[in-house]
Amino acid sequence: MRLRHVSGGTVHVSYCTNVHPAEDLPGIVRQLDAYAVPVRQRLDVGVLGLGLWLAAPVAAALARDAGSRRRLRAELDARGLEVVTLNGFPYRAFHAPVVKHAVYHPDWTTAERLDYTLDLARVLVDLLPGDVRRGSISTLPLAWRKPWRPDQHEAALAMLDRLAGGLAEIGRDSGREVRVGFEPEPGCVVETTAQAARLFSAVDRDRLGVCLDLAHLACAWEEPAAALDRLAAAGLPVVKVQVSAALEVTDPVAARQVIGPYAEPRFLHQTRSAGGAGTDDLDLALAEDLPGPWRVHFHVPLHAAPAVPLASTTPVLEAGLRELMTAAEPWCDHLDVETYTWDVLPPDRRPGTAAELADGIAGELAYTRDLLGDLGLRPAGPVEANR
Repeated sequence: MRLRHVSGGTVHVSYCTNVHPAEDLPGIVRQLDAYAVPVRQRLDVGVLGLGLWLAAPVAAALARDAGSRRRLRAELDARGLEVVTLNGFPYRAFHAPVVKHAVYHPDWTTAERLDYTLDLARVLVDLLPGDVRRGSISTLPLAWRKPWRPDQHEAALAMLDRLAGGLAEIGRDSGREVRVGFEPEPGCVVETTAQAARLFSAVDRDRLGVCLDLAHLACAWEEPAAALDRLAAAGLPVVKVQVSAALEVTDPVAARQVIGPYAEPRFLHQTRSAGGAGTDDLDLALAEDLPGPWRVHFHVPLHAAPAVPLASTTPVLEAGLRELMTAAEPWCDHLDVETYTWDVLPPDRRPGTAAELADGIAGELAYTRDLLGDLGLRPAGPVEANR
């Protein structure tokens, strides 16, 4: 969806397709028909934005073959779908039975991560609508925090220099700009905006910045206004925002039976308390009786509150959008709803069919659209011709 900010600028709102498991081009096209088109129809919009996730093998194949990129673009256009942002955090196998720490590999010390991200950039410049000159890619915050030696840090900074150079070359060749946002996340080398400001102090600010995930921000117990001020003081742009909410547990003892089903085996659910203590997964927090209140890195549906006595961090999400969108100019024009955990929710809250999942995604996007409408954003009108 495209919304018009009070400044006159366009804000793009999409949903991230890493919720779907396909990792080849035919499977991705099938996803468009099974989910994206029904979501667009439920929202009654002419064009729906997708934050496309492409696993490394399909990204590499598309980057090598201009004809395949044109065909993917045609498939999107034919269905009323557009792409201005890609999710480049999971490398592949994001829906394996167990993902956990594997999602942080390969990390930013490796050529594999660099090659993957530049492949995504080459694909994205050919997917961008004709009236959009700039795209974004989100990526992991360098690596998981252990181990992280000085030599690894130096290797990562060298890779970021190569990344900026590659993005500059792609921009010269295509006439389109692609920026990459590093996404602070609990447990990683970059957990907070303060760490981002410090560790990315010397990067190319024209092409590299931060992807602000609002669930991660909440789990770090950061206040949105202070976080944005910190990034602004450091000169780090907010390249992309992931509109997401985490699980909140005021009283872990009282909520123990209700929260237990969220300790599932596929994804890592880092848990942090308001006092600064934390564990690297929810089952550890339960076993160790971590003192509450907790915020848990489990992306929950934005528009549907968890069963009491659980709650979600939607107040942080709402405060974040308010700070981002009520300035004279928006801090960021790429907003991507990212709830990838639908099929690992507790069974009684999990969609059972493709239609039910489409209903849920549409509900989240409608919730986001309504919040932005309350902040003064309005539908942007018909999308201009793609070519």
